[in-house]
Amino acid sequence: MSAARYTALDVFRGLTVCVMIVVNTSPAGAEPFAQLQHAQWFGFTLTDLVFPSFLFAIGNSMVFAFRKPLPQKEFLLKVLKRSALIFLLGYLMYWFPFVHQTPDGAWAFNDIGHTRIMGVLQRIALCYLFASLAARYLSVRGLVILSAVLLFGYWGLLYAFTPAADALTMTGNLGAKIDQFVLGLDHMYRSGAKGYEPEGLLSTLPAIVNVLAGYLCGRLILDSEDRRRTVMILSGAGLALVAAALMWNFGFPFSKRLWTSSFAVLTIGLDCLILSGIIAYVDLAKRREGLGFFETFGRNPLVIYLFSELLVTVLQTFRNADGHGLYDLIGLHVFQTPLTGSWGALACAVCYMLVCWALGWWMDRKHLIIKL
Repeated sequence: MSAARYTALDVFRGLTVCVMIVVNTSPAGAEPFAQLQHAQWFGFTLTDLVFPSFLFAIGNSMVFAFRKPLPQKEFLLKVLKRSALIFLLGYLMYWFPFVHQTPDGAWAFNDIGHTRIMGVLQRIALCYLFASLAARYLSVRGLVILSAVLLFGYWGLLYAFTPAADALTMTGNLGAKIDQFVLGLDHMYRSGAKGYEPEGLLSTLPAIVNVLAGYLCGRLILDSEDRRRTVMILSGAGLALVAAALMWNFGFPFSKRLWTSSFAVLTIGLDCLILSGIIAYVDLAKRREGLGFFETFGRNPLVIYLFSELLVTVLQTFRNADGHGLYDLIGLHVFQTPLTGSWGALACAVCYMLVCWALGWWMDRKHLIIKL
């Protein structure tokens, strides 16, 4: 495995984190551009590609992390520990900053009994756990079969246990019913309809396939010495998957919020195309221009992502009399003055992303790479 291929992986992962921060941190005061928002329910935008790409990158990374065979007990302990830590960090992130200001100006602890249980990092933890075990004990053929079972099984489950009219609705689908029963309404997503969880338990099943696909692509990259052939296989597979997803969309529409199987296939196909393009740029064209910026994000993606989420939370904790948090006020009074509307919102999010990049740059200078 050449250093260039590690570069391609870092760039892919870093590009994902970079865009993730931009789409997650649009301030109040203006509507973001449509492509910088998730599709309302059905449909697809650039923003919808970000989280699946991060899962795909995790699968890619697993290949290199598992190159050195470990005894079964050591492997299981390592995977369980990493999954538990990622899940715990995600849970604590939703409880953070642990205190809030009451209407009379006093401070009180946040009620842990109303803290969201599932979320982005929690889904990552579950997908990583399941995919790691599958990668350890199944052959490539077995992983492909498992992926098909998860995708078609999820499709079937949604329609098998709920009326057809409710099967793909926000709070009436089977996944929502399971989340309501297992998690409880007090521990579910609060920004949408009550009883809906975008990172729910059942919809994690097709998301696992994004990780498995990343792992299989990583195996291809690791095992192949012919870089041109690797690019051709990845790009060909990407085009085929996108075409299959577009056809499946007619019967099982794209929905990131429901993580439909067609959505999983579409995002895997697009990620194959993007990764093949990066490998072609790095390995075939032997180019490095513009890559360093994204490599900085890619070397410490989890730390930079956590920093981006926590810093916004801290800034939003301090509110004025109108209820606007400090980050929103910066967006309103600093970025909506020279620019207006969506451009001002984008400028604020990009500047915030650069602040997060500065943390990664400092960590690079100190040779700090933090892995769980």
